[in-house]
Amino acid sequence: MWIDSHCHMDSPLLYENSEKVFSECVTEGVDSIIIPSVGKENFDKVIKIARKYKQCVYALGFHPMYLSSFKDGDLDLLEHYLLNNDSVAVGEIGLDLFVKKNNLSVQESVFQSQLKIAEKFDLPVIMHVRGAIDLVLKNLRRIKVRGGIAHAFNGSFQQADQLIELGFKLGFGGAMTYPRSKHIQALAKELPIEAIVLETDSPDMPPAWLENDEINQPKELGKIAEFFCHLRGVNPSKTADIIRINTIKAIPKLGELCT
Repeated sequence: MWIDSHCHMDSPLLYENSEKVFSECVTEGVDSIIIPSVGKENFDKVIKIARKYKQCVYALGFHPMYLSSFKDGDLDLLEHYLLNNDSVAVGEIGLDLFVKKNNLSVQESVFQSQLKIAEKFDLPVIMHVRGAIDLVLKNLRRIKVRGGIAHAFNGSFQQADQLIELGFKLGFGGAMTYPRSKHIQALAKELPIEAIVLETDSPDMPPAWLENDEINQPKELGKIAEFFCHLRGVNPSKTADIIRINTIKAIPKLGELCT
């Protein structure tokens, strides 16, 4: 059985058919899902989903691409939610210099504050690092958190080594399944398997086999895992155990659900 370490189940594309989505993912060998929030607008929704479906746990945080409505006091709100709910991590947090470049100072300030909150609550973080890994690393060296997951990793081997040294696991998903994704495939193949977790990022980041009108779902993790195992030439059953252990090490509270 596999753990989807990153799935936006609160998205209408998945939430509106949630019973079917969960039934199919279990059938396809996915028995646990981590749902990161992106901001205060969906805190309550991800909590509601996780309370309804035993397969799910959730993380709370402010995503760097959704800060347009961020206000003074929102960090206090995050602390209030963390204090009064069972979030397994602070996330999805981080920096984005691929799509969002015009508000870096705001992104970095909010990221730094959330790292400090994670440190205060002794929680791991789930990070968005697109186009900004060096700057993320700079902040992680200044503010010591207990590790977590660098979601959708596509940086260099050197950056990977630095994140691993800081206690992070690296997330790989549908992006590595495309024929042209040679660099991501090389990372997934050659990095220490103990440093890797798998994810769908559904409904985003669809794998190569989905057509335009097909929705990426947690059930696709089974086939993503098959691709990963074929890429590395490893046994799927043994690999599932390793990836499961990796994910629980990254997000320790998850162990209460799926051990």
